Amino acid sequence: MFDKILIANRGEIACRVIRTAKRLGIRIVAVYSDVDAGALHVAMADEAYHIGPAPARESYLDAGRILDLAKKSGAQAVHPGYGFLSENASFAEACEESGIIFIGPPVEAIRAMGSKSAAKEIMGTAGVPLVPGYHGDEQDGKFLQSEADGIGYPLLIKASAGGGGKGMRVVSSSADFADALAGARREAMSGFGDDSVLLERYLTRPRHIEIQVFADNQGNVLHIFERDCSIQRRHQKIIEEAPAFGMNLQLRQKMGEAAVAAAKAIGYVGAGTVEFLLDEDTSFYFMEMNTRLQVEHPVTEMISGLDLVEWQLLVAAGGLLPLSQEQLAISGHAIEARIYAEDPAKEFLPSVGKLHHLRTPRESTHVRVDVGVREGGEVSIHYDPLIAKLIVWDSDRNAAIRRMKTALADFQVVGVTTNNGFLNNIFALPEFASGEVDTSFIERNREKLFPESIPASDRLLALAALQLMLKNSALRKKEALQSQDPFSPWHQTGGWRLNSDNYQQLHFIDSEQVVTVTAHYRPFGFQLDLPGGSRFVQGELDEAGDIFVDFAGTHIKATVIQKGAILTLLDQGKSHQLMVHNPHLVDEQNEVTAGRLTAPMPGKVVALIAAPGSRVERGAPLMIMEAMKMEHTIFAPSDGTVAEYCYPVGAVLNEGAELLIFNVEVGSTVA
Repeated sequence: MFDKILIANRGEIACRVIRTAKRLGIRIVAVYSDVDAGALHVAMADEAYHIGPAPARESYLDAGRILDLAKKSGAQAVHPGYGFLSENASFAEACEESGIIFIGPPVEAIRAMGSKSAAKEIMGTAGVPLVPGYHGDEQDGKFLQSEADGIGYPLLIKASAGGGGKGMRVVSSSADFADALAGARREAMSGFGDDSVLLERYLTRPRHIEIQVFADNQGNVLHIFERDCSIQRRHQKIIEEAPAFGMNLQLRQKMGEAAVAAAKAIGYVGAGTVEFLLDEDTSFYFMEMNTRLQVEHPVTEMISGLDLVEWQLLVAAGGLLPLSQEQLAISGHAIEARIYAEDPAKEFLPSVGKLHHLRTPRESTHVRVDVGVREGGEVSIHYDPLIAKLIVWDSDRNAAIRRMKTALADFQVVGVTTNNGFLNNIFALPEFASGEVDTSFIERNREKLFPESIPASDRLLALAALQLMLKNSALRKKEALQSQDPFSPWHQTGGWRLNSDNYQQLHFIDSEQVVTVTAHYRPFGFQLDLPGGSRFVQGELDEAGDIFVDFAGTHIKATVIQKGAILTLLDQGKSHQLMVHNPHLVDEQNEVTAGRLTAPMPGKVVALIAAPGSRVERGAPLMIMEAMKMEHTIFAPSDGTVAEYCYPVGAVLNEGAELLIFNVEVGSTVA
């Protein structure tokens, strides 16, 4: 076994490999780009080296730099993870030439599967079933049109060198073929530098079934059962499960044997995945082979009891497969959900920003969390926005679905938009529970999966109001204790007023609508005037952001995270955001550190109010930002002077951007 390895990757997969390697007593060398200096995988490693700027092509894809660092650090092998250099034959070859072991398949196997057309030719020769289509070298447009007409429609055009849905078009008729071909070629050339395509019959409701294979250097090859990866967005998987629903022993054996034949046909070594399309009549067809560990490998580990990374290390070090095919067995059912920083309501557009709050479910024999980020870190524009993989296991599929629903409810992220709610919607569908799963699942259930947003309920508004009132009371108590007369009635925190009702009006912006909640001070709590009526609430906050509430006799535990003017309410597994619109609560709306004010959210500068050089009092408006289609005023956190603004009117800013230089007046209290 190795003494030291370098992981040529980042994020979740780097952390995943580190956990197994450390368990085996192997020292870890990590690499990191400029934006990953404080990343979790760097903190977990025994040593780490900077490899360049944030863009992947200048850092994680710099094969020469990574190899130099492997030699410099004394690493005996390189684990590529998945993505980046994991299926780069040239990198694997360079490792071999440098005397460093590439923890992956032989160079020839990577090259053989690197072209979809070449891969299908090899598989056809090996007797692996193929979707009817054209996979040849002739790329003349008229010739391809003729082949397409012969295959029949609907038909799929796919980039030969591609993946991830790029260079892919579904064609419904012969008349549409030429335009679809041109579009697929443009996208393929842009994404892969190769505009060659292949043609296949388009299956209308297939399932995406993949078989985990493993091989050693002595010619032993086996499969570790199947995974169903049918639920995808933009041709990328988001939910995977093992074993596949409805799979019988005979079909599993046939698909497993076909996968093993595929691996043997290219002299495969290590972990790999053979992907198939399974038609409604149980016919199955080879799609492609991924010559690496897959993102969804944990579900296979959960049902088999194996550690596939340990097997990778063992085989790469020259060892034999630890078990035979007959010794493998399936136990229970596992499901994986990929939690991404993305907005499903906006065509799954990636969401970037700082992770202000990250809380994951407690891990156990039933729940596993493969996470590659930590609270306070950032989701960058430069890399895949995967936050974590949430994996659950139980005795059967129905029990695993229940586990997943509970675990998703306990997975909290604030700072970026995530697909957590969308995943919840999928697992809540009766169609998912009954196994009506195929690659068109999301489109077929679009109306149910993308419901119209609904206004905040009285319950959520009560949580928001109580959180603000409790935090404000705590702040006033602190100020009273610091004053010369802490027992003055003017320092009371119970809303005392002379000859008037003791109440506070709170204004929230919810989906562009202003909602007002009036909080009347009462002994031990507040009487809230809510849209649905008046309710008494009382409760307390803890340092973690959890709020414990008695809401008109209902006991609630929820989490409320405030960042600037944005309140994120996490309750019953759902997330809802409100913007605080109370100008006098300036202490809750700005961040100030040594005279620096930062943007509380992404937005645009629409007005600069105070002139540079002018003295202002605490609470004075300084500038206005537009966010969430509403204007948000930045107030002075103390008495002081506006030194200079960092951005002009019209500038679009990221959350945390420095807005202006503010000189705090000596002796003034900073909110």
